[in-house]
Amino acid sequence: MLKRAIVVGCSLLFAAAPRLSAQERGAAALGELVQSLGTTTRVLMIGAHPDDEDTQLIAYLAKARHIETAYLSLTRGDGGQNLIGNELGPVLGMIRTEELLAARRIDGGRQYFTRAFDFGFSKNIDETYEHWPKDSILKDMVEIVRAFRPQVIVSVWSGTPQDGHGHHQYSGVLAREVFDAAADSVRFPASAVHGLKPWTPAKFYRSNRRGGGGVMFNVGEYDPLTGRTYSELATESRSQHRSQGQGQLPQRGPRLDAVKLEASRVSNPSDAERGLFDGMDSSWTRFKTLRLADSVRTAIDSLPAAQAAVTRSLDLLDPSKTVPSLVTYVRLASRAANGVTCETLEALNSEMQTCDAAMGDLSLALSSTRRRAIEALLSAAAVTVEATAPRELIAERDTMPVTLSVYNQGKTTVSIESVSLTDQLSVASKQARPIRPDSLGRQTLRYRAADMPTLPWWLRRRAPAGSDMFNQSSAEMVIGDDRLQSSGVEAVLRIDGIAVPVRTGPIVYRFGDRARGEVRRPISTIPEISVLLQHEVEYARANAPFDRMMLVAVHSAATTPREVDVSLALPPGLKADSAKRHLTIPAFGDASVYFRVQGRLAAGRQKITATATSHGENFTLGFVPIEYEHIRPQRYYRESSVQLEAVSATFANLRIGYIRGVGDNVMPMLEELGLPVVELDPATLPQLKLSAFTTIVIGSRAYEANSAALLSNTPLLMKFARDGGTVITQYGQNMSAPGILPFSVSREVDRVTDEHAAVRVLDPGSPLLSAPNKIGDADFANWVQERASYMPHTFDAQYRTVFSMNDKDEAPNDAALLVAPLGKGAYIYTTLSFFRQLPAGNPGAARLFINLLSAGQRAANRPLTPKAGPVRP
Repeated sequence: MLKRAIVVGCSLLFAAAPRLSAQERGAAALGELVQSLGTTTRVLMIGAHPDDEDTQLIAYLAKARHIETAYLSLTRGDGGQNLIGNELGPVLGMIRTEELLAARRIDGGRQYFTRAFDFGFSKNIDETYEHWPKDSILKDMVEIVRAFRPQVIVSVWSGTPQDGHGHHQYSGVLAREVFDAAADSVRFPASAVHGLKPWTPAKFYRSNRRGGGGVMFNVGEYDPLTGRTYSELATESRSQHRSQGQGQLPQRGPRLDAVKLEASRVSNPSDAERGLFDGMDSSWTRFKTLRLADSVRTAIDSLPAAQAAVTRSLDLLDPSKTVPSLVTYVRLASRAANGVTCETLEALNSEMQTCDAAMGDLSLALSSTRRRAIEALLSAAAVTVEATAPRELIAERDTMPVTLSVYNQGKTTVSIESVSLTDQLSVASKQARPIRPDSLGRQTLRYRAADMPTLPWWLRRRAPAGSDMFNQSSAEMVIGDDRLQSSGVEAVLRIDGIAVPVRTGPIVYRFGDRARGEVRRPISTIPEISVLLQHEVEYARANAPFDRMMLVAVHSAATTPREVDVSLALPPGLKADSAKRHLTIPAFGDASVYFRVQGRLAAGRQKITATATSHGENFTLGFVPIEYEHIRPQRYYRESSVQLEAVSATFANLRIGYIRGVGDNVMPMLEELGLPVVELDPATLPQLKLSAFTTIVIGSRAYEANSAALLSNTPLLMKFARDGGTVITQYGQNMSAPGILPFSVSREVDRVTDEHAAVRVLDPGSPLLSAPNKIGDADFANWVQERASYMPHTFDAQYRTVFSMNDKDEAPNDAALLVAPLGKGAYIYTTLSFFRQLPAGNPGAARLFINLLSAGQRAANRPLTPKAGPVRP
C-alpha cells in the first residue's frame, strides 16, 4: 500500500465548553469573568491580512466591555515576507495564522479566515478581483457572519484606493457588501450556505483611527484587575506578529481609538452616538418576544438577578464565597441553553435544523454566558483540569494512554462524573469519583490516533493548479480557528451539587526543561514512518557533470524497532550508488542516509523521489518542523521528493561572499549551481580578508535584519568595490537612508506586482545581458508573484539602468537593476525579486543572477541609453 503525498488531516474538534490554561486562572481572571456575565452582544472586525486588525479596539471591546469580538482576516498572510526566518508561501501562512491566534489568546478576541490565499502585494482592487472571485469570498464572509451573528461590523479599511493595497480595498468593499448580503435570502439562500439562515447586522462602521469624528474609545483605560491598561494589553497582542516586525513598546496613559458609522438599521448615521450599541437593546429583554417554554423563559428572566447575586458575593481574596451564586447562575444558563433546540455553528447538513435570526442570537448569547459562568465557577472553586500524554508524537492508528487530571484546590469536595475523549468512542468509567479539597483525581483513557497526520485543516486538500483560494470545507471556517482543537478530553464534574461540563484541549505532552522549565506541547499524529529529502526545489547545471550527495531523513513513530529500506526514483540521466539503503531504526528514532547521485541532466525540470518501505508498506511523506517560541509548534508536510531544475548556465573564476537578509534562501540555491559561496557575518567583516572574494552579495532586507553591524561596516564594502570587487545589494524597504548605498535613491518607491509584466531593455549592449550567459525573453518567463519590489522613483545619475518595467496603466520604472562604477569595481543595486525566484527554481533568474555576480567595472561603465526595447540576446 502506497502512502500518498496528498494527505487529509485529522478531524478538528469544536471546543464549545471551557478550555482552561494557566493564564485563565486566579483572581484577575475570576473578576473579569464575573464582570462579563450577561453580555449578549457581538462585534465582527474585517480586514485583509494578519496585522491589519485594530488590536487596540479588539482588546478594549473584548476585555474592557466583555463584548464577544472577532477578527475576520480574508487571508493568512501567505504572500508576505518573513522577518524571523526563511519560510515563505504556505509555511509562512501557517506561522502568521498561529501569530494571530497567539494575539487573540492575549486580547480575548475570536479569529476567522476565508479561503483566500495571499498572492502577494496588489496595487488595485481590479487585480485582486482577478485572483479572488468576488462571489466566492463574499459567500465565505456571509457564512461567517451568519454563524457568528454580530450586531456590529467594523471594517478596518475604507474600500477606496486610499487603502494603498488592492487586498485592503477589496476587504473594505466586501465588508460593506456582507453587511447587506448576510441578510439576503434570495442571493444567498440557506441551502447554498450549509443551512445557515439570514442574519441582519444592525450597524456598519469603518475604522477611524486617524480622527475625524465617530464613536471614541479610551483604550488607555486602566484595568485594576490586571494592573495594566487595555492599550498595554493590545500592544502585547500586537507584538505577536513577529514575522512582520510588529513588536511595539507599551504606552501608558490615555489613548484614543475611534470608528465612524456608515450604515445603520436602528439609527440615523448622521446622529451623534455615545456607543456602538446605541439604538439597540443589548440586554436579555430583547428576547421577550420569542416563543419559549415556560421553564426556559423563567430561567432567562432570572439571569439578571442571578448575575447581581454573583457580583455581590464576589470576594477575590476568598473566591469560594462566590461558588453558591455561580452554581445558581450556571444552573439557570444551562436550563435556558438546553431549551433552545435549533443548531447554530454545528448545523452543517440537511438533517439538522438551523436557528433563525432571533433564536440564533439567543442561542449564542446563552452559550457565551454559560461558558463564562462555568469558567468562573471552576476558578472560584479552585478546580483545574488538564489532559496530558506520555509523548508528543503518535503514529497513525497507534494508541497511547491519556490522563485527565482534576486538581481540587478549593474548600469543598468535587467529583468526576464522566470522562471521554473528544470525537472518539473511548469513555472512562461513569462511576462518580470524589476529589477531596487539596487533592488530585486522575482518570486514564486510551487515545487512538487518526489514520492521517495532524496538519493545518486548510491545507488538507490541494487547491486546483493556479488557484488563489484554498480548497477547504466550510465546517471549520465558520467555527473559527480559535475554537478548533486537534485533540481534547470532555468531562462532567459535580461541584456543589451541579453537573459542570468541561472540555480541555489540546491534549499536551508536559515535561521539564532545565533551561526553560515547564514545556507543554500539543500531541500530534504523524506517519508511522516519515521520509523526507532535504529540499523541495534544487538547481543543477544542465549538460554538466552532476555529482551530489542526496540526504534522506527518516523518522519512526513506531513503538518498536523497525527495519526500513530507503530507495530513490531517479530521472533519466542520473544513477545512484545504491539501489536502496537498509536501516534499523529504534523505537521513536531517527536516521539519515546519503545516496551519491551522478550523471547529467538535460535542461528543464526533473524529479527525484525517496520511498521508505517497512512491513510491506511504502511511505513517501515527511514533515518539516516549524518552531518559534511565541507560537505553538507545527509541522509542514510535503512529499519526499525534490524538483531538480537543470539550468543552462556558465560562469568562471567567482569567489562569492554572501550576507544573508530576511527570508533569504538565495545562497543555497547558488551553491547548488556549483558557485563557490561563503556566508559572511556582517559583524566580523573587519576581521576578514575581503580581497579573497570577487563578489559580495547583500541579501534582501539585510539592512533591516542586521542594521547596526551591517551599517557600521558598509564602508568596508565600499572599499572592497573601489579596490576592484563587485558588490550586489538586493532590495530593502528604506534604502534611501544615508550610508547604505554609494549614491542616492529616492524614498518614494514602486512595485511591479505582475510577474508577467513586460521587461524592456534600456541598454542592449550591457555585459549583464551577455556575459557569461545571454539573457533573452525566456529568462523572464514563469516568474512567481512579482517582478520587483521597492523600486526607487528616482536615483543618482551615477547609476546606469538596464531594464524598464511597470504594471498595467502605470508609468515605467527603470530602477529594477541599477549599476554604478565605484573606483576599480562595480556596485549593483537590484530590486528584482530574486529572493522569490531562485528558491522557486526559476532558470532565467538564476542565469541573470550569475551575470550580476560576474559583473565588473566594464558592466558599470556604460553610456546612458534612453531607448527601451524587448529583451533580446
